Amino acid sequence: MEISIRGEHLEVTEALRDYVDKKLNRLERYFEAPLTSDVQVKLSVVKGLQAIEVGIPLTGVLLRAEERNNDMYASIDLVVDKLERQIRKHKTRTNRKIRQEGGKRDLFKVETSPVTYLDEEDDFELVRNKRFDLKPMDVEEAILQMNMVGHNFFVFSNMDTDQVNVVYKRDDGKYGLIEPAV
Repeated sequence: MEISIRGEHLEVTEALRDYVDKKLNRLERYFEAPLTSDVQVKLSVVKGLQAIEVGIPLTGVLLRAEERNNDMYASIDLVVDKLERQIRKHKTRTNRKIRQEGGKRDLFKVETSPVTYLDEEDDFELVRNKRFDLKPMDVEEAILQMNMVGHNFFVFSNMDTDQVNVVYKRDDGKYGLIEPAV
């Protein structure tokens, strides 16, 4: 597994690099073949907390996790735990789909122990459904509307492109825009 580690507002020491390598290389046990894609890791300091972001590109899916803690090593442990849950969840879904479609073999290693993983993230409960008219507006007006209602995102019809867009407030206090790919 190739791991690219970069630091933002933080010096990546050899000890941190070794710890990240050791922890992330444990994830290879979940796959039949070694990962050929480059795993991206960003270590940073956000609002006084030690943060880590990890992206693992797989065929058809990107596993991504982010954690913040007072201690960088604790952040690394937490993000690896989160990635393991995502891998198990994706593995279960993929193998189930392959079996249902009469696939030739599992993409992931099959565990021989009768271990059952209970993951609270598997339960998706929709608790509210909202409908509203999308008023055509520009991006600046959408940001103003979002701030007025006190939300961290706002869905609107972009008057320049006639498409549904989303503006959102980023952790750094700036704003982002999500547009559909054309």
